[in-house]
Amino acid sequence: MQQIRLYVKGLSYSQTQSGAYALVLGEENGERRLPIIIGGFEAQSIAIALEKDMNPPRPLTHDLFKNFADQFKITLKEVLIHKLQDGVFYSILVCEREGETHSLDARTSDAVALAIRFKTPIFTSEEILDKAGVILGEGQADAEKSKSSKTKSSEKSSSSPGLLSTQSLESLKKQMDEAVRNEDYERAARLRDEIEKREGNKD
Repeated sequence: MQQIRLYVKGLSYSQTQSGAYALVLGEENGERRLPIIIGGFEAQSIAIALEKDMNPPRPLTHDLFKNFADQFKITLKEVLIHKLQDGVFYSILVCEREGETHSLDARTSDAVALAIRFKTPIFTSEEILDKAGVILGEGQADAEKSKSSKTKSSEKSSSSPGLLSTQSLESLKKQMDEAVRNEDYERAARLRDEIEKREGNKD
């Protein structure tokens, strides 16, 4: 399996899911983005790890895991996002201790939070990027800035969970293309998941 390295592009607050965030991973040396919906606690942990000057008075859960691993000489070698099923990303932690390598199942949000702390590379497969990645072309960021807030509000409401199921597949695909152009990754991820669910039911 060809592995493609990813980096953390950013976090954005979800406008359609209370307490949820969109974690955006970018393809190294490429234009594809992988948006993943995560919870508020995980988003906070990732944000704190990215902010070098922010030190919580007590260790967060991911900090504790890092301290535990360091104490017992366990190294996190890499994180691999290896599967996408029903809109859920599955990851593994590849760890090494005393020359032996072990793989542990992990939620992708936890895996990324740990990867940042261990300064460990994050990888995924070409298959997953082809399936779930979105492409941001040149000039699209400028296009987003020219959009009015009224238009954005209308677009977000049309992708609410209750309305997605009532729309045609063709309409969903057009909306996803538009969301990508506007760099609205959280909305694009929701539309992508609905499209994948419907196309999977055809098989």
